[in-house]
Amino acid sequence: MKIEVISLFPKMFESPFGESIIGRAISKGIIELKVHNLRNWAWNDYGAVDDRPFGGGVGMLIRVDVVDKALKGVVGDDYQKNKTRKRKIVLTSARGKRFDQKMAEEWSKLDNLVLICGHYEGVDQRVADELADEEVSIGDYVLSGGELPAMVMIDATARLVGGVLGKDESSKQESFSVQEIDGQGLRAIEYPQYTRPQEYRGWKVPEVLLSGDPKKIKKWQEEETKKLCR
Repeated sequence: MKIEVISLFPKMFESPFGESIIGRAISKGIIELKVHNLRNWAWNDYGAVDDRPFGGGVGMLIRVDVVDKALKGVVGDDYQKNKTRKRKIVLTSARGKRFDQKMAEEWSKLDNLVLICGHYEGVDQRVADELADEEVSIGDYVLSGGELPAMVMIDATARLVGGVLGKDESSKQESFSVQEIDGQGLRAIEYPQYTRPQEYRGWKVPEVLLSGDPKKIKKWQEEETKKLCR
């Protein structure tokens, strides 16, 4: 899977994806991550990518022509005509659709994911209306820029790509995955888990998990998961 990010602060992505699971996936070539500096497509010789909003208002907006040139440089001149189910262009935005596990699962099947990081007061509305496929948020709050939301989206999506996790089965049994419970496919929170010590400061591991009876343990896990279904 190829993930491309268009950002004003590309260095922010170096540390989070230089290590751990995603870092290993990148080093193995399972995930290809490229971060592009939006200023490479600045509209003047001073590296400007923003301008004052029409009608007045506080702050500056990233210009639509700058983003369009960036997308042409990253995806290709015909990116608007060459729409494909295997590519998605996403604009990070506080007012966008809420990002969730289902979205991460859908994106993990793409060949190419392009993330545009908003900044300043925002982005010219024509970017959302005409250039991006989706406008996506990670929550009902405002951050300084779209870099952190893009990192969250990349991490949640990339770990679901085949071969990224040591055992693909582990991604199917975790929180928010769709599981078969009482004949229904429900999006569930993973059941509680415990490890040694068996007792600590009077806090005990549930007896059923120490029983050694697989059927009882499985039943307990299903019941606990059911309590947390969404």
